[in-house]
Amino acid sequence: MTTRSGLDAQLGFAAESTFGTGVTVTRFLEFDNEDMKFMPTWLEGEGLRAGGKFKRSSRVSVSRKDVNGKFDIKVPNKGLGLLLKHMIGSSGTATQIGATTAYEQVHTPGDMYGKSMTVQVGRPEPGTGTVRPFGYTGCKITQWEMTVQDGDHLKLSVTLDGRNEDTTTGLATASYASGAELYNFSHATLKLGGTPATASGKTSITGGVAVATVVNQVQLKGESPMAVDRYGVGNAGLKAEPIENDYPTVTGTLDAEFAKTELYDVYKAFNALALELTLEFGAADTGQPFHLSFIAPAIKFKESSPSVDGPGIVKAQMEFEVYDNGVDPAYQFRYISTDTAI
Repeated sequence: MTTRSGLDAQLGFAAESTFGTGVTVTRFLEFDNEDMKFMPTWLEGEGLRAGGKFKRSSRVSVSRKDVNGKFDIKVPNKGLGLLLKHMIGSSGTATQIGATTAYEQVHTPGDMYGKSMTVQVGRPEPGTGTVRPFGYTGCKITQWEMTVQDGDHLKLSVTLDGRNEDTTTGLATASYASGAELYNFSHATLKLGGTPATASGKTSITGGVAVATVVNQVQLKGESPMAVDRYGVGNAGLKAEPIENDYPTVTGTLDAEFAKTELYDVYKAFNALALELTLEFGAADTGQPFHLSFIAPAIKFKESSPSVDGPGIVKAQMEFEVYDNGVDPAYQFRYISTDTAI
């Protein structure tokens, strides 16, 4: 049964072996919206011509092909690993925890080159009820944003740059992780300070202190600048694989009630400190909750803006940036689920 509406839409993706060479998508996530689009570069060959004042269609052509867009999801406790890997260039794998059904993934920043995806969107056509496949090859995640706020789910938005669009490959059959649930604000804890250490490729923080101040929202933003305009002779208007061409950054904000000692004084001290955001619930197996955490061994609060805006509670947004402490990975995502593979 079809509805002929967005209720029938689907979104899937898979890692490519060769940049820009499409593969069958195998990982499907429920999504909120997408705006992936094909963007050709048009060349208009204007020229003066006796008796003619309109541009002629025979002199118009396409010189470049490009794909841009994003999609938004609510973060699930299963099936997220492949996105984490392509968000930060990770080489993480899924490792079984003992003899349990829980598998741990540790993702740290790595090389973005050689990591691309095919993304396929199924878009329902109202007039026919047919779900039309739109495939996007050579997709690389250039930006991501993860947000958890009071009264809401943990949300993730990823921005992609791609090579080409394919509307001829058939629609893949969507399949979803059984029983996948969502992280939300009630699952979150936030700690600041403590001592970071990395052993066997995994970073942990000891001595961090849970934030006592009321924090209504935590937002993380990552950006991997890339040269996305590598068009060369012989490539028929298709770009070569983008290459990182500037420093990647991760920034964040805490929307909090004003707290001079706990937050503002830290900002004024200009010192680096560790941050650990953890979300946990349920059980991937006995004693092993579903887990997603972000650890940054060295952040610096770079802006704070406490202000009185009427008779209500005084708020202060704290803005920070993640830095490399010279010892540990600049940051880490840790994901525990029942996924046996990325």
